Amino acid sequence: MPLILNIDTATTHASVGFSKDGIILEMIVNNSQKEHASFLQPAIAGLSAKLGIQLSSIDAVALTIGPGSYTGLRVGLSSAKGLAYALNKPLVPVGTLEVMANAAIKEAGLAESKEAATSNYNDITPEFHFCPMIDARRDEVFTGIYDHQLKEIMAPRALILSPEIFDPYMDNNILIFSGDGAIKWKRAYNGNSAQFSTVQHSVADLAPLAEKRLILGDLSPLAYLEPLYLKEFHKN
Repeated sequence: MPLILNIDTATTHASVGFSKDGIILEMIVNNSQKEHASFLQPAIAGLSAKLGIQLSSIDAVALTIGPGSYTGLRVGLSSAKGLAYALNKPLVPVGTLEVMANAAIKEAGLAESKEAATSNYNDITPEFHFCPMIDARRDEVFTGIYDHQLKEIMAPRALILSPEIFDPYMDNNILIFSGDGAIKWKRAYNGNSAQFSTVQHSVADLAPLAEKRLILGDLSPLAYLEPLYLKEFHKN
């Protein structure tokens, strides 16, 4: 049962928490994106003191690696790398969209997690697919599509929204859209074969995925790990 420090600063809502057996013991959340840098280290120190956990006793550091806010991703990765290097612990990166999809799957009651909720969708079946979206400004989003077991149906990418962009994925399936990028898509989408979730992901959704990767040894070399931006940074 690994003890993991989980860090998520990829989007507007940041969170930090310690987990054991894939379940968050306690976490702290910050909802001001501009404050992620000043939030992170005090939050880690505060949780460590409150729970009586010495950072030297953790088994790994996990974080959302992207896509997301350029600044947020750099803040999270620099802190996670620093801690992992100083403590000589492995670093476990997990895609932000996968974590967001896991939150929606848990809300739907289809997750294997011990924290899985009762289904909020009528007659939900494996034909429901999950499409998390991160607002990438203008008419663009970062998105991917996953089935209820987090198998990739559409790999993470940056997409410019258009009315028919998801038509190939809606044939005999129902997409459940989530994340702040889904708000833009909902305004433009008029079909009946889509549902929208307002679930907000956190490190509680990162923790079980990170634990699985750690156990499987699915890790990345610390020195060469970079954020998953999905597109180049442009000012304005």
